[in-house]
Amino acid sequence: MGIQYISDGAGKTTGVYIPISEWKKLKAKFKDIDPDALKIPDWQVKEVQKRIGDYKKHSEQALDFDKVLDDIEKGL
Repeated sequence: MGIQYISDGAGKTTGVYIPISEWKKLKAKFKDIDPDALKIPDWQVKEVQKRIGDYKKHSEQALDFDKVLDDIEKGL
């Protein structure tokens, strides 16, 4: 397969180039995958939007992820 990886100036991979012929083969091979099954249900989208709104209103209550992990590890 002639896949090429696209990198930024720092060498971090930021994308993938797949020749159209290979893309067509992949689409044909996986044609039974239902793209609608990959969609996020509306209720989940609304819940995430609500949580983001709550965070923006009360960001001072948020905990630092790394600090919480450190505290958990200390307790083990």
